[in-house]
Amino acid sequence: MTDLGTLMLLCAILATIGAIAGVLAGLLGVGGGIVLVPAFFYTFQTLGYGGDQLMQICLATSLATIIVTSLRSVSSHHKKGAVEWEILRRWGPGIVVGAAIGVVAVSALQSSSLQLLFGVLGLLIGTYMGLGRSEWRLGDEMPQGIKRATLSPMVGFLSVLMGIGGGSFGVPLMSLHGVAIHRAVATAAGFGVIIAVPSVIGFLFVAIDPAVRPPFTVGAVNLGAFAIVVAMTTLTAPIGVRLAHSMNPKPLKRIFAVFLIFVALNMLRKALGY
Repeated sequence: MTDLGTLMLLCAILATIGAIAGVLAGLLGVGGGIVLVPAFFYTFQTLGYGGDQLMQICLATSLATIIVTSLRSVSSHHKKGAVEWEILRRWGPGIVVGAAIGVVAVSALQSSSLQLLFGVLGLLIGTYMGLGRSEWRLGDEMPQGIKRATLSPMVGFLSVLMGIGGGSFGVPLMSLHGVAIHRAVATAAGFGVIIAVPSVIGFLFVAIDPAVRPPFTVGAVNLGAFAIVVAMTTLTAPIGVRLAHSMNPKPLKRIFAVFLIFVALNMLRKALGY
């Protein structure tokens, strides 16, 4: 049993994490998972929860929060007519397949391997976020045929491996193929729903050793962290949105990219045993 003091400390830390993630999401448009996964990992580890399945809990819980945040985001963007539903319809099946494969892969991998993958992919995302340019293009329209059949599962698969929604991979993919950035962000929120719902259902059936899992964990999803973080992001995301309209978020996005690179490097350090 977890003592009351540890439980209260865990709740306080998770509330702070959720508040920060909400502000960042509203201010910079970054998905919560890229912040939540490392925050969950260091919090649970510091409080004594570890083992070879810790990253599975962090990834699954992050994806559970993405169901709520992405649904809310899609609804908001749909009201403004910004969601490209045709892209979602064509890319959705492949993304679901990739997400399902991702759950199987995550369930079979140890925490250190998942840390390594998060670190490598986090470096790529942080570098693109810091150096990417809006005018970069790989094509004038979204890939079709074999290319779409290859890329769509990759989006789902890689997103589950990192515990993130559709933004980190979906937005660059769409903007590099001529989709306007505001429509790419709106549609990527739909990617998040398509990724998170089937993967979380799968993670609810993943067996985690009761001796090392945090309290209120069902399968690999920590329901306590999910509830606290969703409540806090709901409260603080509008604050980030207001800040975004009162200042230029681009320099802050560059700073966040550097922060993300450092977080990814630290994950790599831990994965390699240093």
